[in-house]
Amino acid sequence: MGKIITIANQKGGVGKTTTAINLAAALGVLEYKTLLVDADPQANATSGVGIDPKSIKAGIYECLVNDINPKDLVITTENPNLDLIPSHIDLVGAEIELININNREYMMRSALGKLRDDYDFIIIDCSPSLGLVTVNALTASDAVVVPVQCEYFALEGLGKLLNTIKIVQQKLNTDLTIEGILLTMYDSRLRLSNQVVEEVKMHFQEMVFDTIIHRNTTLGEAPSFGQTILMHDASCKGSVNYLNLAREILQKNEMTKMSNDEKYINIENG
Repeated sequence: MGKIITIANQKGGVGKTTTAINLAAALGVLEYKTLLVDADPQANATSGVGIDPKSIKAGIYECLVNDINPKDLVITTENPNLDLIPSHIDLVGAEIELININNREYMMRSALGKLRDDYDFIIIDCSPSLGLVTVNALTASDAVVVPVQCEYFALEGLGKLLNTIKIVQQKLNTDLTIEGILLTMYDSRLRLSNQVVEEVKMHFQEMVFDTIIHRNTTLGEAPSFGQTILMHDASCKGSVNYLNLAREILQKNEMTKMSNDEKYINIENG
């Protein structure tokens, strides 16, 4: 049964979509069958893996609101072992349309439950909000990754997000855990970046990933080509960072790839 991980932070511009796309791609390159779910009406994750959002006739919106089988929405991407459930602008209306539905917080959990056995990992990219669609994603997930930008306002709003996660854990999804806080857009030349890293690690300690995503021009450039960083430039620092993040998550979950007959082994026993 696949692990579902949401990438969430209500603050915009922290590298959520970049992380969702490239973590999913890195897991695929490491031979884990991965599904990327675009739960953001801006559909940047959809275009970021080379699919034109304007060509999408049905996506996660139809899955949540019209109860369309998610298996009918899956698109195979050009990236190894990476599939996509796309998004489009109609998802903006889902916040309002879900309000009057019974068990509205569980719609995504119900939908993705039909796909869990088909994938090793399901990665959900959320919009920069703590609205009903994001709550749906958290309720559907086993874990959440929180990207935090290495800049002055990094910790602003982080408390609110962690409080929302706590409420979801208490009332909607007792199994939800925080996979880790991911420091992004790090520039080792800036004293401020180093101060933010120190402060976040001091406050959150073991919750912070060892892997840090460096500020990298190629990372920002890749989506304009409709490519993940690993397809665009496999040797650049951004690719190395996201492969390291994928490996760290695998190690945290004590998983490593084996043959088809024996997919996972325990690293400690390995």
